[in-house]
This record gives sequence, structure tokens and C-alpha cells, in this order.
Amino acid sequence: MKIGLRALLFFTFLAGYTQQSTVTEVKIDGAKRTKVSFLENLIKVKSGSLLDSLALAEDVQRIKQLPSIANANFRAEAVNENEYSVVYTVEEHFTLIPFANLYTSTNDEFAFKIGLQEYNLLGKNMILGGFYQRDIFNSYGINFRVPYVIRGNFGFALSYNNITTQEPVFINDNTADYRYNNKAFEVLGLYNINNKNRVDFGINLFAENYSYITGATSPNVPQELQVDKYLYKVIYYYENINYDYHYRSGFGSTLNFQYVKSPDENLPEFLIGINDFVYFKRIGYRGNWANRLRLGISSNIDTPFAPFSVDNNVNIRGVGNKIDRGTATIVFNSEYRYSFIDKDWFVLQGNVFVDSGTWRNPGGDFGDFGEKESIRVYPGIGFRFIHKRIFNAIFRIDYGYGITKNASHGIVFGIGQYF
Repeated sequence: MKIGLRALLFFTFLAGYTQQSTVTEVKIDGAKRTKVSFLENLIKVKSGSLLDSLALAEDVQRIKQLPSIANANFRAEAVNENEYSVVYTVEEHFTLIPFANLYTSTNDEFAFKIGLQEYNLLGKNMILGGFYQRDIFNSYGINFRVPYVIRGNFGFALSYNNITTQEPVFINDNTADYRYNNKAFEVLGLYNINNKNRVDFGINLFAENYSYITGATSPNVPQELQVDKYLYKVIYYYENINYDYHYRSGFGSTLNFQYVKSPDENLPEFLIGINDFVYFKRIGYRGNWANRLRLGISSNIDTPFAPFSVDNNVNIRGVGNKIDRGTATIVFNSEYRYSFIDKDWFVLQGNVFVDSGTWRNPGGDFGDFGEKESIRVYPGIGFRFIHKRIFNAIFRIDYGYGITKNASHGIVFGIGQYF
């Protein structure tokens, strides 16, 4: 006899008035590259546990959050009176993923980023990856993440990045180009509070270098700047999102807070906080409404090197590459995704979207949010080519067209959903 989720909910209700049933055996089917022992360590339901539909549903949700798992479900089979065998069935992703992003650089030259990432190293959902980027200059990075070390609750992450780009700097309504280099080493501790809440915390040691190339100059803006810094970082994740292959439903929030300081006492300390709220809703079988609200604020220092940029690849599709900067931001992205083709392994998805945002100028005030020069609204359309059996194998192409002051338009390519 097999019991589904609805029947188990009814059973759990009755269990308060009758003899409670127990789990005598737990099995996991379908795991090939993912170690069964790793999955057994994550789930709450063990042999000897009371048969609890809520605990079973939570286990399935936690399994589905793993990069190595495309989908999961459970069933309960009676073996004796008030004794049940629980079977979790998983469908795995292919997790050794090459990736490539193609885009234009700040001076409209061809730019790209390629890399390789393993999301299920040693069958334990450890992540190891690296990339090479050519964006006028060469950049590279490597990262190693072990989310589940002690009873699935504690982990750690290490990364090193050497990023060099050409950055526009805005000086008195004019623009200068600087060569920007950032060498950073980061160590994070990871703590999984429960299925819905987790925290990353740690320190990042980095060195920044700005070198003037061409464009506007000012006696108040250095043409050469090199400084060592460190930052303390705390990231809090709340996720109550249901996954059904590439479909999403539910709410999530990511709060990223950083305190930046330099050993040079002449440089001011710097605070920055960003909160991303996301909301997804299934509409019919093939429709998915997706929304992101990003709120960001930093120390309001009057500097041409402000932290929040207006950029194609970050917040507003079609706007251009790093066309402006600010010390606070409000961005709202909303799109409707519809799967025109949804086969066993392949999905062709179309989307219509509206990206909108506004920024506070460096040294300005919150009244800047309402200024016409600060507001961007870009509706557009796009397509997604999705492989359901490969983790994050989503190639996207979007076209955004601005309808606000001094607007532009353009095509944006990428890997993975925009948000």
C-alpha cells in the first residue's frame, strides 16, 4: 500500500486519536552520482521516527534545493500494522557545468566569460569552479564551497578573484575611463539554520587599483589610486520557494551587509547593504510570474567610484554597461515566463518583462530617487533555452527598450535566469 501527501496529512490528523505509526526503514532511490549517505544525513525522517507527513514534505523540499537534484518525491509503504517503509525518489542533475557569457564591454568591444563548475564534488554537493574573463583586460577566479560538513548544518567557502575591467567614472557630467583591478581572497563560514533560513559570514581581504586611461579629469579625482582593504560580510537567506524543475513558486529574501575598512586611517570606513526580495507564482501549468525587488544603500560619500551601477548584466536589461553610479538604489524587475515547449529534457521558454529602477547620486539625497535623470524603465521580451537534466543549463537572450529620458536599447545574453 502506498500513501501520498494528502492521505498522509489526513493520517497525521487521525494519529492524534489512534496509535501512532512509526518508520521502520528509509530508502533513497535514484541517487547515482550523489552519495546516499550524504542524503541520509540531510533528511530528518530516520528509522524509528514517527510517520509525519510534514517532516517528509520538509525532507523533499530540502533535497530539491540541492544543486545535484532536479526533482524529488516520497512514498510510504505499509510493512506491518502501524509500521511503514519510507522511500525517497530523486532525479539527478548533471552537475559538471561549463558556462559562457557573451556581452559587450564598456567601449562596445566584444567581451566574454567562460568557466567550469562542479556542483556535486565527491557526491556531497560540494562546489568547485573557476573562470576566465576577457573584458578588455584579463580576469580569473576560483572558488570552493562545502555547504554541509557537520550534520548538514555547518560549512565553509573559500574563493580567490583577480578581476580587471575598464570602468567608467563620472566626473562633473563628463566621463573618464579607468583600469580597475581587484584582487580578493575570501573566507566564509556557512550555517544552515533550517530548510528556510541560512547565514554566511566571514571576511574578505582585497586590494583595489584604479589607473586613469582617458577622458575627463579633475584635481579632486586621483588618476592613480591603490589601497588595501578588508570587509566583514554577513549574508542572511530566507527561502520559502517550491521547485518543480525550472518552475518556481513562493517567496525569498537575501540580505547582504558589508562593513569595509582600510588599514590606512585616512580612508573612511564604508557600509553597504543590499536586500533582494523575490516572489514567484505559477500561472497555469506552463506559466510562471517572477518578481525581484532590490533595495540597496551605502555610505553616502561623494565619490566617482560609487558602488551601485546601472548595468545590463545586473539590473536593467538594454540600458548599457555601467552607464551610471549611485550610493543607493531601488530596482524592480517583473517578468512573465511561459514554456512554449516543455519536453522530457528540453524547454523553450519565452518571457515579457519590465525592468525599472532609480538611484541616489553620490553625495545626494533621497529626493534623487524622483528625478527624471535617475529613473529608468525598460520593457522587453526574451527567450530561454533550458536543459532540464543539467543544473542551471539555461541560455537566455533578452531585448530591452527604454521608455524614459535618454533611453537606449539592446540585447543581453547570459546563463541562468536573470533573477
